[in-house]
Amino acid sequence: MQRVCFLLKVRAEKAEEYRERHQPVWADMLAALSEAGWHNYSLFLREDGLLVGYLETPDFERARAAMEATEVNARWQKEMAHFFEELDGQAPDAAMRPLTEVFHLA
Repeated sequence: MQRVCFLLKVRAEKAEEYRERHQPVWADMLAALSEAGWHNYSLFLREDGLLVGYLETPDFERARAAMEATEVNARWQKEMAHFFEELDGQAPDAAMRPLTEVFHLA
């Protein structure tokens, strides 16, 4: 199982609305994530908008591609796009790349 952590940047002035949009997440989006292989998926949001995502999956690239192929993901991304801004000079869609794990206590 691959453990994946990534960073994104939510516009600080939209952080509260971003939190609200995840209460609850659409049922069809949750089903699509599970079917695509996204397991133990969590998002953590700092007050300044730094977003940390974590998930476990057998193959992250395959899981991302499976989600990109779904209609519900296209709707969700369209609804959520205005929440994000560049992080480290990279657009949100390019910034969702895994961090390198340097330690893990099992």
